[in-house]
Order: sequence, then structure tokens, then C-alpha cells
Amino acid sequence: MKALLTAEFDMEYLPRLESLCEVTVAGWGKEHRKLSEDELIDLLQGQDILITSYDPVTEKVIRSSNSLRLIMCTRSNPVNIDVPAASRRGIPVVYTPGRNSDSTAEFTIAMMLNIARQIPMAYKSLKDGKYLAKGGVKGNKAYVLGEDVTWALGEESPYVVFKGVQLKGKRLGVIGYGRIGQKVAAIARALGMYIYVYDPYMPAVFIDDNTTKKVSLQTLLTESDFVTCHVKVTKETKGLIGREELKLMKPTAFFINTSRGAVVDEEALIEALRNRKIRGAALDVFESEPLDPDHPFVKELDNVVITPHLAGATYDVLTIHTKMILDELERFMNGQRLLFQYTEVL
Repeated sequence: MKALLTAEFDMEYLPRLESLCEVTVAGWGKEHRKLSEDELIDLLQGQDILITSYDPVTEKVIRSSNSLRLIMCTRSNPVNIDVPAASRRGIPVVYTPGRNSDSTAEFTIAMMLNIARQIPMAYKSLKDGKYLAKGGVKGNKAYVLGEDVTWALGEESPYVVFKGVQLKGKRLGVIGYGRIGQKVAAIARALGMYIYVYDPYMPAVFIDDNTTKKVSLQTLLTESDFVTCHVKVTKETKGLIGREELKLMKPTAFFINTSRGAVVDEEALIEALRNRKIRGAALDVFESEPLDPDHPFVKELDNVVITPHLAGATYDVLTIHTKMILDELERFMNGQRLLFQYTEVL
């Protein structure tokens, strides 16, 4: 069999792939770029298997690739693939669910800590030259019952300006209790937090215990100190957090989003942050990416932490999805049942 590899792939495992089939490497796998529709069609001629990450596997691509027997996507949601078109041709689509659950969950907790303790703000202030010793004079040292060094004290000191809140004892509202939401909750519990969950598709019997409770969205928003989103974009979740929902949150609460920007009304969130209706937000995803240089998150608001869609970006994820793809490819070639075949009609 012949395979076209255009995916983000752990190349340490390329020999294993080459032991299974004849491999052609192109696109992201070779040049770190997404292929065009026409480029993909040309490369797929005579290929049995496509292993992709980001390329547009459209109906045109699928119809034009007569030898194609299997499409494999190294993502937790194969949004770049026309799954119904593949199904009509009897081509299974394989994906890698859960590949980045741990990385995204860890990143979410990191975002919570960063906004709660204003770590990026404090870091930037030092890099910008604030709160540093003046004129080359070294900072003072005080010796009281041993060495006790104080950076500075007073109303304008960083100790006061960047005073934050701890996570222990606070309530975390988790919107969406799938793989990532559950992992976020597990880490939060270890930090001593109490968990509220909103997920219409998860029975309470699988959630409720001494630290975790399934509640309505209204209750979650009204009573949580931190609110974090972990849902896919669907008709039900698009714009799920809007102006009315943000009004329900405490003025001391923080909003976290590492899922997708479309689940939030961005203008409403900007308004809530601008008017201090909530204390702050930490965001890895946005309505439009990349952000405009003049976007309020970049230029104006000082109560938001922003990152450029990094939650799932770890080398570990690369290795995990590579192993999942290889195991699934072996099952396909041995005529065994596929474990990660995507069946939902997009």
C-alpha cells in the first residue's frame, strides 16, 4: 500500500510507518505548510492512504482520488475533512480523540493561575523597567531573624498592585464535561477547588460527589469564582456565553476559554471586562485568529491574559497522535475493527 503523509507527525516513528507501507512525505510533514486543494489532488494520485492534519480534504479532493481507501487525521476533530463525502465513497475517516486532553487541561489550569495571580502583568512590568532599582543602585537587603528581602512596600509596590487570589477553596464552573473538562476538574480538585459542572449530555450520577456537582448553567455562572469552557462548536454552543450569561457572573469571577472562540460573544466579553463586570479573563482562542493589532485584548484591556491558541501545542501531543495513527493503520491493514473511526455527520 502507498501512503501520503502531510501531517504533523513524530518523525522518530517514520520507520514504523515505512515498515507498513510505501510513504511519500509532503506538505506539513516536509515544509510546515498546508497544501492547497489542487496540490493535494495531484499528490494523492495512486495513493491508498492519506495521513493529514490541516489540509482541505474536500469533496473535490475525495472524488478526484480514485485509489484512496483510508483518510487519517491527527486531530481530535477532523474539521478539515468532508466526512459525508468520504462516507459516500466508502472511505473511513480516522481521527485521534483525546490526543491533547492532558495538555489542554494543564494549560487551562495554567491560565487560571496566571490571571488569578496576574503573573504575565507582573512579568511585563519588570521587562518594561518598572519596580526596578534606580540609577544602578542595588536593591536593599534587610536582615531580621535571618535574611528577609522585601522587594518594595507601599500602595504602589508590586506586592500591592499585583496582589491576587488563590485557587484553593474557590469554586470552578466547568462548561462541558468531556475528556478535557474532566481532566481540568481533576487537577482543580487536587488544588482544593470545588467543582460545578454544566453538561446536558452527562448524567448527574457520573458527576456528583463530595467536591463536584452537576448544576444548571445559570447556577454555575452565578456561583462560580472561575468559569472555564470545554465544548465543541455546535448550534447549541455557538454564542453560549453572551451578554446575559456574563451578567450572571460575580464581579470577582474570572472567565477562561481554551476551547473555541465561537462559544463566546466576544463583544459582550470585551464590554464586561472594560466595565469591570467580571474581574478578568484568560483566553487562548478568539472569534477571529490571529488577533488584529488594535484589538482591545491587545491594546486596551489590562485584566485579560491572552495566548495565541497554544493549549494543545506540546511535543507530547505530537507523539500521542502519531502512535494512535500507527496503531489504527495496523488495525486497518489487518482487517480489524477501527477504534477511532469518525462517524458523526458534520
